[in-house]
Parts: sequence; structure tokens; C-alpha cells
Amino acid sequence: MKRSLYCFFPFLLLSISGFSNSIFVGKNYPIKRIKQAIELSKSGDTLFITAGFYKEGNIVISKSLKIIGINNPVIDGEKRFEIFTISAPDFLVKGITFQNSGYSSMNDYASIKVIDANNFTLENNIIRNASFAIHISNCAGLTVKNNTIVGSPREEQNTGNGIHLWKCNHANIINNKISGHRDGIYFEFVTQSTINGNYSTMNIRYGLHFMFSNDDSYTNNTFKENGAGVAVMFSHHVKMLGNTFEKNLGGSAYGILLKEISDGTICNNTFLNNTIAIYMEGTNRIIVTQNKFKKNGWGFRIQASCSDITVRKNIFSGNTFDVATNGSLVLNTFDNNYWDKYEGYDLNRDGIGDIPFHPVSLYSMVAEEMPFSIMLYHSFMVMLLEKTEKAITSITPENFLDKKPLMKSPVI
Repeated sequence: MKRSLYCFFPFLLLSISGFSNSIFVGKNYPIKRIKQAIELSKSGDTLFITAGFYKEGNIVISKSLKIIGINNPVIDGEKRFEIFTISAPDFLVKGITFQNSGYSSMNDYASIKVIDANNFTLENNIIRNASFAIHISNCAGLTVKNNTIVGSPREEQNTGNGIHLWKCNHANIINNKISGHRDGIYFEFVTQSTINGNYSTMNIRYGLHFMFSNDDSYTNNTFKENGAGVAVMFSHHVKMLGNTFEKNLGGSAYGILLKEISDGTICNNTFLNNTIAIYMEGTNRIIVTQNKFKKNGWGFRIQASCSDITVRKNIFSGNTFDVATNGSLVLNTFDNNYWDKYEGYDLNRDGIGDIPFHPVSLYSMVAEEMPFSIMLYHSFMVMLLEKTEKAITSITPENFLDKKPLMKSPVI
């Protein structure tokens, strides 16, 4: 009799949960496996995964469920399996630790993979030791927030991205912490989306990487000690506001790399101790305003292929080179910036220098042509070149100048 009651109990629980839309999973409950709970559930149900250690291979979810962890349950992929594969609208995954998802050179295995889904949230999860942590494709109306993602990087070609989006729209990537991946956040064919308040550090390639992604914004993020901070490529109408780019150092390291982009805004960002704060190539119609460039190797490197770049009301302080270029034809505007290297005067005391400032130094042009010459930067010969430049300014690009440099650093 006792045994028959025990066998009947799971069905009683499910009938109650059919009313309450709640199913509990764990060692203290009749349903002990996540796969079993998913099989018995229906769309709209809530699955509570209680504290424990779960090894169930690849868990496929095709129902609109809320899956919520209680007291930090751990789901282990045993370094062989993709853990969650989800293809359903209107779902939630929250409060779960995913670890040791599999790796494949043929398939992009992920701890959480979402395909062809809309209106879902991935929130407050911890993901450790994954190739791809979160991989989302062909989705809309999604939110990924407050997740902690820590990878175990291998070679670049064998390491996946932290948060990877392909062909998505109206995505919100908010307040995540990402480290140890190829790219912290990767957007490809992603439109009308926002990236806000994330901390992306110690990633092999980029903290954030855009490819063919338009009408997006990234705001109030920190990109620190990555191979490079952010790369925006083959995109247009991207807003870059209020971010911090710090200690992105190396032979090809940038705060921001802009390649073949147009119609963007870079405003109120801080660039600190990067090899190159901003590098532009094939870039058009970009407004750069109210940013701080401090203690970088180069503040700007603007290639001759760029045009209609407006650089206004920025602070340049303590950079080795404020601006460098590889051409003499200048189709860009520098106006009302503060340059700590400016030695002009202000006779009418209106706060604006009475003589223009040439931000491209002679030696930056030498270094552009012969990069190895940078080792001589503090030599006596370079000091002579700098003095020659001030006496004969026509050596540097004549029309590459700030006609109204600020005498004092503005408060930004």
C-alpha cells in the first residue's frame, strides 16, 4: 500500500502543478531529472530546479517555460554536450550555474543555445568553462542580463564568444560580466539593439565585436585588458556613448577600431592607457565629441580613407601622440578641443587659443612610415625634429589643425 501511494504521488503532484503551473525538480522531490520535468510540463509552466548537481547531457527545450534555479543548482555538460538547446518563444532561464559545456570544431556548442525564438530572458546565470557561453541566432525581443560568464581560453580559433548573437533584432544585453572568451560580446547582422552596463575583460580578441550590425547602441560599458576593446566593422548608425576603454594594450590593440562604418556617434567615453584609443579606416560621417583621451599611445589614428569626421570638445591629455595619419589630404574637422601640448596664447581671454593647433606631430608621421623608429622617441634627434616642426609647420599636414583650441580643459 505504501509503495502504491509513493508511485501515485508524482501524478498527484503534476495534477496540482497543472493548476499552479509549478514543477519542482531535485533530490527531495519525486521528479529528480530536468529532462523528466520538461517532458511532463506544458507551455506556460514554471520549473524550479533546486540545489544539486545535474548531469543530463543535451537538454532540448521546445516549450515556453520558466526555468528558475533555487539555491544555485549546477548543470554540468561533462565537456561533451551542449547543455540547453532552446527553440520556443516566451521563456525564462534564471539563477542556474552552467559549467563544462562541450567543444566541437564542427558545431558551435554552447552552454545556452537559443534558435528561432522571440521574447525571452536569460538572467542571473553563471556560466563557466564554456566554448560559447550564450549563442543566440535568428531571434527577436530578447534580454540577456546580470549573467556572469567566465571562460577558459585556448587558441583564438578554438575559443568561442561569451555572448554571441547572429541575425537578431531588438536585443538588450545588460549588466553582464564576461571574461576569458574570444570576443566578450559578438553581434553579426544584429539591428535595433542595445548593449548597456556590461563589463568585458581579458578576452582574447575584442571586448565587443560588431559585424554588419546597424542602428545599435552600446552605452556605459567597460572594456578592459582585452586584445582590443571594441571593433565596429561594416556597419552604420551605431551610437557609442559613456563607455570606458582601459588598458587594451598590444601591437594591434585599440580602444575602438572602426572599419568601413558610417553615420555614428562617439560621445562621453573615457580612453585610458590604450595602445591606440581610436583607429579609423574607411570611416565616414562620425561625430566624436566630449570624450577623454588620457595616457594612450595614440589618441587617434585616422587613415586617409576617412572623411567627414568631426572631432569637437574632447580632452587630449598625456598621450604620446594625439593624432596620427598616413595622408596629407584632410577631409575632417577638429574644433574646440583641449590639447595639453598646445603652447599658444589667449590675448582676448575668451578661453580659445589665438593661434591654431596642429595635432599631428612630425615624429608621428615618421613613426607612421617607419614603425620601428618609435624606439627613438625620447632621443635627442627626435627633440630636434619637434623643434624643427614648430619652426616649419608646413612639414606636417597643413590643413590638419584645430582652429579654436581650448585653453583650459572642460568639465566632461
